[in-house]
This record gives sequence, C-alpha cells and structure tokens, in this order.
Amino acid sequence: MSHVADAMSLRVAVVGSGPAGLYAAEALIKQTDGAAQVDVLDRLPTPYGLVRYGVAPDHKSIKAIARYLQKVLEHPSVRFFGGVELGRDVTREDLLACYDAVIYSTGAMVDRHLGIPGEDLPGSIAATDFVNWYCGHPDAADHDFDLSVEEVAVIGVGNVAVDVVRILAKTAGELRDTDIPENVIEALSASKVRTIHLIGRRGPAQAKFTTKEARELGELGNATIHIRPADMDLDAASAAEAEADRHIRGNLKAMHPWTAEPAEERPRHIDLRFWLAPVEIIGIGRVEGLRLERTTLSEAGRVLGTGEYETLPVGMVLRSVGYQTSADPAGSSAPTSPTPPRPSPRFWPTCPGGPPNPDRGSRRSWRRAACLSSPTRTGSTWTPPRSRSRPSSTGASGSSWAAGRTCWTPPGPEPNDAFRIP
Repeated sequence: MSHVADAMSLRVAVVGSGPAGLYAAEALIKQTDGAAQVDVLDRLPTPYGLVRYGVAPDHKSIKAIARYLQKVLEHPSVRFFGGVELGRDVTREDLLACYDAVIYSTGAMVDRHLGIPGEDLPGSIAATDFVNWYCGHPDAADHDFDLSVEEVAVIGVGNVAVDVVRILAKTAGELRDTDIPENVIEALSASKVRTIHLIGRRGPAQAKFTTKEARELGELGNATIHIRPADMDLDAASAAEAEADRHIRGNLKAMHPWTAEPAEERPRHIDLRFWLAPVEIIGIGRVEGLRLERTTLSEAGRVLGTGEYETLPVGMVLRSVGYQTSADPAGSSAPTSPTPPRPSPRFWPTCPGGPPNPDRGSRRSWRRAACLSSPTRTGSTWTPPRSRSRPSSTGASGSSWAAGRTCWTPPGPEPNDAFRIP
C-alpha cells in the first residue's frame, strides 16, 4: 500500500501563511497526490507573510513569489482561513481535535533587544516596526515616525538593516511606483533625514547583508556612501574567512570603492561604520545621541570592547539585531502579548484582489470560516464542531511520524500517531 492510501482522510492544519507554511502545504499535497486536506490559518486577513509585509516595496522581483504561492492556495485541497489567531480565536486543543497533525510556521515576530540604557526612549525603534510601517502591515496602521531629525542610526548589518537604510535614503518619487502605502510616501516626502549611520559590531567580513543588497546601496542616486578605510582592515582570521567564502569576497569587493571620499554631494549620506558596539542611547525625553564603543575580535571570534568611545548626535535609533519568537506556539493557548481588535475570522477562496476561482467559489468577498463542518463562535473562541478520531500509530506502510520533524505531534499515549511524510 502507498502513503496515499494512509492520507485519504488526513487533515493537517498549517498555522502561518508565509512562504514556509505554504511550501509545507504544497509538500503535503504533492506527497499525497492531493489526497490530504490542508487548512492554512493566519492571524492576518491576507496571506503570504513576509512576502507581503517584510520584503521591501522596491524589491519587486522578490515580491513576485506571491504569484507562485497563490497557486498553492488555489489547490482544491488547500483552504485559507484569514483573521484566525492561535491563542485567541482558536486554541491548540481545538486544532488537535480537528486535525491529524499541526504544522507551526509562525516565524520569529519579535525583535531582539540591545539591552543597553536608553533603549526605551521615544525615537528608539525596532526595525520590525519600521518595516511593518513602510510595508503596510495592519499592525502598523496607526504608527507614526518622526522623520524631522537630520541624523539616524541603524544598528545591524543584515539585509533588514540595509533595506531600512535604502528606504530612508531614497526619494519619495523613487518609491512611488511600488506598493508602498500612500501615508508612508507622504511621510518620506517630508523627511528631513540627511545622514544615516549604518553600524556593525564586527568587521566587514562578518557583515550579513548579501552582495546584491550592498550593490544596491552603491547605486542610490539620492545618497552618497562612505566607509573609513581603517574599518576595512581585516585581521588574520577575517582574511582567512574571506579567502574561503565567496560571499564575503563579493561583499568586500562591493564595499571597497566606498572607502574613497564621495566625488559629489547629494541630498543624503550613508555613513557605514564597522567595529562599533552601542553602549547607551542618550536623551532626556527622547533620543538625542548614541554612545558607541570601539570593538575588536578575540581569537575565538567574540566581540571585545577596547575602551574607546564616541557619540553620534542622532535623533532616531533603529534597532535591527535579529528576531525571536514570542513563545512556543504549541505550548500556550493564550496570546503572549496584547493585539489590536480584528474582524472575526473570514475565508478568502483566492488570492486577495485576484480573479475568482470557479472551482472553489466565484465570490471575491469574504466568506464565513469553516472547520471541517460549521463551527460556532463563543465570544472570541473558535469552537470546533467535533473531534476527529486519529489514525492508528502505524499506517499501511508501517511507518510513523519521526521525532524532530517539522509537524508537531502532541504528547500522550500514542506519540507516533500522525501521518509521516515520506
């Protein structure tokens, strides 16, 4: 017997409709020849996760992946439930009663903190919030950022940090043909930002942005960019890293021309700094400066302070030092942080704004969500209509769910009772 025979009644919930969640749904459909029923849940009313709300608006080619993800949602065996939040509208217990397996694909949604004095001052902002704002994320609909300051510091040298710098450096006209929200365009049009400091704790060989992102900074027509020549010096360990890694060599090649003084003045300037660690955000009532310590690397590659300090007179600090999950989605049935009110759950049969799908309903408008059969809602709780009996611990093939796989299996007397993806 094939795995397809085991999957004839398989129902799987995927929590999260970003690329990872939809690729998981696609894998389930392909590996069961469409026999599995996959329901994709998301707390937001629209799908695609970071493709919609994390990729910078001027990266149109990356955003185009949404067209591929749309095809996954249009498969007859896949349903999308928008506006359904785990812990608020539906609990882990509800999902286990409705489905044979649950895949959690909620991503890392909370920014990491610097852990330094002054981090909570007004004007000290998580890059996550700024990105949500310029990408039109519903959670950032009421956000407002003060761009009347002339100097801004962006802490971190990953792709998100570079995206933030690029958006701040571009003119509103350069962004007008993207899907950036109109209120953001208006704010960027009035921006008084002139100098953007991009700050990394380690050296250029340890920068995490891609070479493509680096080249885009060098191609900005509205901003110059400069690196102090001494910041490009590599110690023996960093030189060895560069020798062994083509990505590092590509970055160093892209950045090397920036050590020369800019040949002309432009409205904005990007000051790329390495070997500096933030130690304090200074200000009374709001951000007025950023104190930094010069760093070096130990033989083990750890960042060490040198005792040399400098202060930048910035009016805004954007922190982009990584992300973390708010909590284990499988371990709690309650929200981990307050969330704004949202409409009751809805089901969108096709891509938002896309053409009707005659195979799954021709209406573009929202339809009431359904879980197996018609669920009921009591207050903010999504109550499943009935429990499902789960398959035996071994299928016709004799295989069982392996520990450590992506799909989570609840603890209990039958820990291996979920369908195993071959």
